[in-house]
Amino acid sequence: MRTDPFRELDRLTQQVLGTTARPAVMPMDAWRNGDEFVVEFDLPGVDASSIELDVERNVLTVRAQRPVHEGTDEMIAAERPRGVFSRQLILGDNLDTARVSAAYRDGVLRLRVPVAERAKPRRIAVETVEGTGTAEPAGDRQAIGA
Repeated sequence: MRTDPFRELDRLTQQVLGTTARPAVMPMDAWRNGDEFVVEFDLPGVDASSIELDVERNVLTVRAQRPVHEGTDEMIAAERPRGVFSRQLILGDNLDTARVSAAYRDGVLRLRVPVAERAKPRRIAVETVEGTGTAEPAGDRQAIGA
């Protein structure tokens, strides 16, 4: 018997859904480095020209394609996903989606997403006003402009 249908079904399920040891989607690491977020995707065997990045609203989509094995050879093991696959990240409002940068090296796609200037903490200078007597006491925070 050359093929076991249950083994093939198990293999196909693992390819589509992945396992805890090897997820089917692009494995990713993400961290904050100062005023930017860095995201790395493992994409070994992917041609850089097949990688597409799109940002629409606050959703970043990464698409890549690993070519399908062609030929008459009999595959002994086929554990790497092939074809077109994608992953989406929802970016927070505090990130500057207009300044996302990407670099692909040694099978790793690295994205840098800077924190938006409006989201960075900043110090506001306090003016000294003498003699008006209109200063209001500090109290609970209130919504302004609502």
